[in-house]
Amino acid sequence: MSDTSSTRGGMSLAAKFGYGAGEFSSAIFWVTIAFWLMNYLTDVLGLSAALAGLAVLLGKGIDAFVDPGVGFLSDKTRSRWGRRRPWFLFGAIPFGLAFILMFAKPGFAGQGGLFVWSCLAFILLNVAYSCVNVPYNSLLPELSDNYDERSSITGVKSVYSIVGALLGAGAAMPVINAAGGGAGGFLAMGVLFGILAAVGVLIPFFATRERQPASAAGAMPEPAAPARATSAAAAPSIVRSNKAALSNRPFRLILGVWTLNTCGITVVTTTLVYYFKYVFGNANLITLASLIMMLGAMAFVPIVVRISKSIGKRTTYAIGMSIVTLACLLMFFFGQRTGIVGVYVLMLAAGMGLSTNYVMPWAIVPDTIDYDYAESGVKREGVYYGLWTFMIKIGQALAAAFVGVALNLAGYVPDIAQGATALFGIRFLVGPAAALFFVIAIVLLALYPIDKKAYEEIRAKIDRRESKAAAGAP
Repeated sequence: MSDTSSTRGGMSLAAKFGYGAGEFSSAIFWVTIAFWLMNYLTDVLGLSAALAGLAVLLGKGIDAFVDPGVGFLSDKTRSRWGRRRPWFLFGAIPFGLAFILMFAKPGFAGQGGLFVWSCLAFILLNVAYSCVNVPYNSLLPELSDNYDERSSITGVKSVYSIVGALLGAGAAMPVINAAGGGAGGFLAMGVLFGILAAVGVLIPFFATRERQPASAAGAMPEPAAPARATSAAAAPSIVRSNKAALSNRPFRLILGVWTLNTCGITVVTTTLVYYFKYVFGNANLITLASLIMMLGAMAFVPIVVRISKSIGKRTTYAIGMSIVTLACLLMFFFGQRTGIVGVYVLMLAAGMGLSTNYVMPWAIVPDTIDYDYAESGVKREGVYYGLWTFMIKIGQALAAAFVGVALNLAGYVPDIAQGATALFGIRFLVGPAAALFFVIAIVLLALYPIDKKAYEEIRAKIDRRESKAAAGAP
């Protein structure tokens, strides 16, 4: 078992890789949902595009309110394994089973019944995911208090993320085809990915060890309430904790950026399978396109980490989103003219820009959490990551609903040759529609205030606070 305790710059490479492995499961989840869920709902279950988008919106929207509660409870958890790791141990198998259920076609037909089934199955999957992912991400700020090393940790974490994304995007279609396609093919994909996701969640449990909470007065949140306490009694504390987190301006800014970024990426990834299936007439083309994009992202992660040390996290992140924006616009204007080879080149460029998405937001959030700790003296990592996951799901839900409505308005009908309006709608979603989200996010990111110098001042304030607490000073 690796010791994840760290001082500034003191986390071992083995501990980084042990922790980072948990991101593999998260990536399989997000990429599978982003690339394949809408297509599964429309072309396999037979839901209309509008109902499919609404199912995703309701499923994620309802479940999203679970995330702040999970974060709050993980902050309060006390066990011999720490605050976060018990959630990995007991949540892994339910997460895997829920993944399988999502892609198990029910034995009934009818738009109403399938809609309800899709909503319930998706809510269950998202709740299971929240119970492992929110505590997992909440562990990150405790691993290191070094500004640059946090980029290094998220760099290692992002390698697992991209490997999971490669599997989710690149292996899905071959697995589906090998199992005969259709409902049986998607179920085979669900079984494989569900097992891998469950195993990935367990690795950080065995590979890491949490630091024990500080005993200094004010260094940690209040003790957990007794098990018999009612949810009504706990609710005000949850509300206060989340209100305090949202009063943190740097966090609000990066949360807004990340939500917009998530919307843009979801619009692109959700629409790509339709793009290759109907614009280029071959859904299998998405496999190589996805592999090219993910391999481009993986190749550039070390470069992104190095660049961020020179020009800062904020600027690096903005450059990456700008590259993705340009690739989306070029896909819209020139994708059909350049042919599939040109599209593959654009997918590679998008992957280069996307590499910053795998590193920078996750390296920035811990800095905003430390800002709160320096000001308030309270550690509430779980609350922050509960809100973070909440907004990811809201962003994905809104984007998926937007795609469903847009396809419906464009006249999309599953599994037939599409008319000119539907084809334009698909291309527009991949291009300008997605790009608009990225542009707004870049503008908002310019307001984010914490650079390396500002963070060192935050750390100095934390050090003074903890020194006073250790000495028993008021």
